[in-house]
Parts: sequence; C-alpha cells; structure tokens
Amino acid sequence: MCGRYYVSDETAKDIETLVRQTEEKQRLESEAALKRIVNANIHPGDDAPVLLAGNNGIACVWLRWGFPVQPEQGKRLVFNARCESVTDKPLFREGIRHRRIAVPAAAFYEWDWEKTKYTFRKNDRKTLFMAGCCRYYDDGEHFVILTTAANKSMEPVHDRMPLLLGENEVADWILDSKKTESILRETPFLLERSTEYEQLRFF
Repeated sequence: MCGRYYVSDETAKDIETLVRQTEEKQRLESEAALKRIVNANIHPGDDAPVLLAGNNGIACVWLRWGFPVQPEQGKRLVFNARCESVTDKPLFREGIRHRRIAVPAAAFYEWDWEKTKYTFRKNDRKTLFMAGCCRYYDDGEHFVILTTAANKSMEPVHDRMPLLLGENEVADWILDSKKTESILRETPFLLERSTEYEQLRFF
C-alpha cells in the first residue's frame, strides 16, 4: 500500500521536463503548481502535485489525495486502489479509463508488522512516479494511488506497494489508453530501502 510519501525541491526540477508544451493558460498553471512544491510529507487528505493530461500534453496541478466515502462504509477516505481490480470497481473505473495520473515523490514510507518505518527511494535518488487516477467531487478532483504486489525490495516490509512508472512510461500511462492494461500488470522496479538503522540497495 502507500499511506505517506515525500516531495522535495528536487521533485519539481525532475518533473519540469515532463510537463509538455500546452496552451499558455495551462502552461502558466503548471509553472505555478511546480513553484508550490517544497520539502513536505504528504498524507491522505492533503493536496499534492500530480501530472495529468492537459491540452496538447501533460500538465502539473494540485489535487486532494483520497476519495471520500460514506461513513457507513467504515472509512473516511479511500487513498489506494488495487491494480488487479481497479478496472472493475465502479469507484475507480472511469478514472482508469479517462483520468489517469502520475504522482511524483522523492520517496515513500511503509511500516512493517513491528511498526518499524522504512523509506523507499530510487537507487539513483531521482523522482519516483506512482501511477494513479482521479475522480470529480463537489469540491474538485481527488486522486488515489494504485498498488500492486510487492517486489523483492518491498516484500520484507509489506505485501503491497505503489505501482511505479518508469520515466519513459509516464506519458504513455497518462495519455495512451492502449497501454493501460499492460502497465497495470507490470512488476515495479527495485528500490533502495532504509531505516534509521540500516540501508539496503537492490540492483
């Protein structure tokens, strides 16, 4: 799963090259969104930068993390969606078909059964891009992050992890519906895992 992640000043620099030329109004909005990115931990319910389809390319905007649900369902927010069932569930189906996004992060966090906190990053420390989708609500668009089965760098900590996009897959995921099914079935690349007490690299 993914319940918390981190963005940094470097995140804005890394995603700037992925924001394609768009109409002037949208280009200015993307530039303003990038300027808002500072060092911060992102929690469910927070607003956060995402990449999505804009006019003639990819734009950066801020959306709220988590789909609100009815109290009788026992949750306040749904902030993850499983890749294996996301195309079948009404809550996510339209977003996967028509409003896919990439969520940039410098790192994300996960806790094991002993409540030890682990940080996961790319081995080269560049920005991670997590696959997601969004949905309209009365107060605007909200997004969720897609999760898949854990790879070998995550397995000792948790059995789920975010679906990660290679930098060369970000545009395909957002813009090309024909690539959706194949990307949903991918195994994420290996990550660097660390705590305050250890640092492990996977190549």
